[in-house]
Amino acid sequence: MATRRLGVGETLGALNAALGPGSPIWIKETRTRHLRSRDFLAPHRALQARFDDGQVPEHLLHALACLQGPGVAPVLRCAPTPAGLSLQLQRPAVFERVLSAVAAYATPALPALPGQRVLLHCPALRSSPCALRLSQLRTVLVADHLARALRAHGVCVRLVPAVQDPHMLTFLQQLRVDWPAASERASSHTLRSHALKEVTSAHDGRTLSPGILGRLCLKELVEEQGRTAGYDSNLDNCLVTEDLLSVLAELQEALWHWPEDSHPGLAGSPDTGTDSCLVVHVVSCEEEFQQQKLDLLWRKLVDKAPLRQKHLICGPVKVAGAPGPLMTAPEYYKFRHAQVCKASALKHGGDLAHDPAWTEIFGVLSVATIKFEMLSTAPQSQLFLALADKNISTKGTKSGTFVMYNCARLATLFESYKCSMEQGLYPTFPPVSSLDFSLLHDEGEWLLLFNNILPFPDLLSQTAMLDCTAPGLHITARTEMMCKFLVQLSMDFSSYYNRVHILGEPRPHRFGQMFVRLQLLRAVREVLHTGLAMLGLPPLSHI
Repeated sequence: MATRRLGVGETLGALNAALGPGSPIWIKETRTRHLRSRDFLAPHRALQARFDDGQVPEHLLHALACLQGPGVAPVLRCAPTPAGLSLQLQRPAVFERVLSAVAAYATPALPALPGQRVLLHCPALRSSPCALRLSQLRTVLVADHLARALRAHGVCVRLVPAVQDPHMLTFLQQLRVDWPAASERASSHTLRSHALKEVTSAHDGRTLSPGILGRLCLKELVEEQGRTAGYDSNLDNCLVTEDLLSVLAELQEALWHWPEDSHPGLAGSPDTGTDSCLVVHVVSCEEEFQQQKLDLLWRKLVDKAPLRQKHLICGPVKVAGAPGPLMTAPEYYKFRHAQVCKASALKHGGDLAHDPAWTEIFGVLSVATIKFEMLSTAPQSQLFLALADKNISTKGTKSGTFVMYNCARLATLFESYKCSMEQGLYPTFPPVSSLDFSLLHDEGEWLLLFNNILPFPDLLSQTAMLDCTAPGLHITARTEMMCKFLVQLSMDFSSYYNRVHILGEPRPHRFGQMFVRLQLLRAVREVLHTGLAMLGLPPLSHI
């Protein structure tokens, strides 16, 4: 049997190549009503543009029906329909290929380039938690998720700044944000010497305040970068302060001295240079102007400053239903935590907030609610937060609580099977090679595999994509993709689980279908746990 992992991208590529030169026209179907009759479609209008009267030559139809190749899913049939050219896969064979290698579908489709390094800079973490605005909290969560996605993709990631405030470290631990700590600040002595040579000490004829070294003209540097680079046209002068130099010193130190376990051959070696490293500043739109100053100041004062600096700008956060005019990040966490405790008390009865068995669960649910709210919108877009109680209900299909609830349902299912097996009601799980995958014929089963498990490696790769070659200062990231995917996976699983009884009566003639369904849900569990790990969330066994 072929062992290479099947891929949606590989299959689409082969389908488009089979039709000859031209733009890609095949699309993957996702809707249930379409998947009842086809898996891929070449729309009729696109075929009309490619072929006379939209008629695909017979030899091409034959080639499509016999399509093969590395990572290409086996084809059952390909035929013209009113909608276009419809293609359906050999579903039992696809089930077998995928569910016989579950772990392979929980890893990225494309490996990272050897030695690829990214330095993620999140300036918001230099403040105290009580001063952290919601827009800044958004940058922290985006940077944390992006770091996890990049590392899962094999990229070497360094996080800056290392946090010194113990209260901020405690708050980050509450949020399950994995960020380094530091005991002391990096030395800025060398940078200070360079700065004193560049700055003008006069400040409108007045004595400079303590901590201010002088003013530095940035206009020439902005013009050197070019107008298309994206720097603010109002950037003219920069007031050089001891604090700014301290920030630059830490960035420079992080750039030149990587931890020993960061990547083979790179640790602590300044000879690797800065050209191979991408620096990404993750900032809120309110901090963008100040960050551009820092970017230019780094280029001005350091001869070997990184050539590739990009700015990931997060849009503003608007709040509806806030208890006060300006809600801080800790207040937001406490507000959501109180709602989670209240909802659980209504569901289970009694006050569970002080029950040690529930403390960890409430913390995870609160963080899941916050992360799914903050990360489900593309970071560049404006984010609207509605603080109503309904947003933390397990019945609301758009919330992190709903995802965690279905994670717990999966855990309960497998625990129930284990207990029943130990009691002798069910046999032990047979070898996967002995399962009959033709028993998977429910449309919900194909939906779980075709829309969720099969495309997951491509999704993991897409969440780690940073287009550092594009011109200009700004960069975009797809950090919203994972949350949206996990919500849809949970909806598809919930619909299937509510309709199909997995653990049936312990009758031997039903064990075959039970085991093949459990294997499918093992894959769902693997994908769900991997996706949650990308958000720093542990799986829950019960809610």
